[in-house]
Amino acid sequence: MRHNSLAEFLTYARRGLAPNGPYAIVLLEDACEVESTITHCQSCGFFEVLVFGQPNLLPQTDKGLHLVAHDMHQDAALQQVINGVIAACPGLWLHYCYNAEYLFFPFSERRSVGELTRFVTEERRDTVLSFVIDLYSNDLGQHPDGVSRNAAHFDRNGYYALQRFEDGEALDRQLDYFGGLRWRYEEHVPYEKRRIDRVGLFRAQKGLELSADHRFNLPEYNTYACEWHHSPTATICSFRAAKALLTNPGSRHAVGHFWWQHSEKFDWRAQQLMEHGLMEPGQWF
Repeated sequence: MRHNSLAEFLTYARRGLAPNGPYAIVLLEDACEVESTITHCQSCGFFEVLVFGQPNLLPQTDKGLHLVAHDMHQDAALQQVINGVIAACPGLWLHYCYNAEYLFFPFSERRSVGELTRFVTEERRDTVLSFVIDLYSNDLGQHPDGVSRNAAHFDRNGYYALQRFEDGEALDRQLDYFGGLRWRYEEHVPYEKRRIDRVGLFRAQKGLELSADHRFNLPEYNTYACEWHHSPTATICSFRAAKALLTNPGSRHAVGHFWWQHSEKFDWRAQQLMEHGLMEPGQWF
């Protein structure tokens, strides 16, 4: 189904989206890997995929999709979309990502995202913390934009976390996570863009709002686990940083290649990510 504007879609969403979910939201910044991103969301088991982008970027077919015309380069576009959908659809489980980003969660080779959200709901949690794992081609001569699904690599090491503070006080069960290309090329990445944590899967509720730094206004939504035991986490494997570093005039000439001694070929399996400690199942077995 096609929608001519965000406002038109939100009017429809208040009455037209099925309450069972979960739903994936794909935000199109450019034409890179649009089809593969949508297909991956569908393979994860999302009930429907909501795609937001300029009309020329939206897929030609709308089968099984909601295609919404919205410029993702305007100011506060992320908050407009996510907070609009949250307000329209309280209670729905939602995942959001950009094009050329791919959600992986524990056991996703054989379990659906709906199974994960049901388990997390039983844990009395409303979120699954996700870590953005940068993907990049190991051959920029062949892939000058850094994007290649067949030659995708990631950093197996080099990740760390720091305690998160607010007004000088340590926040309970909240950390700032760093690593990947944003860490290795931090001189080209604004400080506020260096974190790799994102609440990529969450349940909407009345009053919930997302900020530009991918954190929510409700503190519990930004925690990595519940109070009584470990909780599942997920990853969002993303070519976005590689694309930005090779496009930005301030960084593109400083990048000869992304390869280093801790690069590893990505085989597109959740198990590989768990083996490197980049996500964990918590109590979900």
